[in-house]
Amino acid sequence: MNKENRNYETLSQAISGLRQEGYTEDLNLKPHCLECTTSKLELHPEDFQVDAFYRFEGMSNPDDNSIVYAISGKGGIKGVLVDAYGAYSESLSEAMIHKLKISH
Repeated sequence: MNKENRNYETLSQAISGLRQEGYTEDLNLKPHCLECTTSKLELHPEDFQVDAFYRFEGMSNPDDNSIVYAISGKGGIKGVLVDAYGAYSESLSEAMIHKLKISH
């Protein structure tokens, strides 16, 4: 993971940079899968890989921590998943937690 040592200063810079690299789909985190918002395609843990991730910590509020994932998956899909650190980990399946390596 994080094959390239890119240092994005902001969340929006990371998303923009990943879009330029072809990660064009918006992905949503569900308990057992990732969902592509445009196609409603579901990517289960065995259907995708994390190519890179970038962590951001809020300067003024510790609750503003987030992580951006560059995801590639079945059918050649490439997308971006934005998640707050551990915000949804309580409701995720063990397979999804392991795949995304979410730590609280």
